[in-house]
Amino acid sequence: MNALNLTLFQWLAAGSQPTPWVLSVALAFALWGAWLCAGVLVYALWRHRADRAYLFVVAALSGLASMVSHAVASSLNTPRPFVLGLVPSYIEHAGRGSLPSTHATVMFMVALAFLLRPSLRRLGVPLLVLAAATGWARIYVGVHFPIDIAAGLLLGAAIAGLAAIAQRLAHRFVSFPTSPAGRTRDNRNAAASPWRLP
Repeated sequence: MNALNLTLFQWLAAGSQPTPWVLSVALAFALWGAWLCAGVLVYALWRHRADRAYLFVVAALSGLASMVSHAVASSLNTPRPFVLGLVPSYIEHAGRGSLPSTHATVMFMVALAFLLRPSLRRLGVPLLVLAAATGWARIYVGVHFPIDIAAGLLLGAAIAGLAAIAQRLAHRFVSFPTSPAGRTRDNRNAAASPWRLP
């Protein structure tokens, strides 16, 4: 696994003589990809009123994803490529543990949570591409190994699953009939619920 990780890193990283325009693109994604992801989440909150309850849960889970990722990275304390002297670091970055990538964890979590919601899938696809591009960029500029990004994807997917579980539990809760009268009321609530599944 370590040999494969190093081989992929050598293939994906900028090295000591990067192509200038590729480095410029990588720097843009590495520095601004997460902010663009956050901007899409804010845009979705503004435009998709019926999904706001779900989106607030996604926003809360993104904070959880960040905290969990930082905690795991601090515990494992895996050295970054530039710390090991394998490549220069083309962005300023602390030398703390790199596994998993917090950028990858949060961005893949948000993208997958959008993809799990049918009404948000049109935004989920570009978010997934953005997460992958940012992951590549952070390898290219020397602050992450490929395994860091892969671990972030897996952790993000696990946390995105919590959004799907919360959605289904909320849907069951608002649509559970308790009486003939309540059944009618609950069915109306379920139809209007922002958690309703198609």
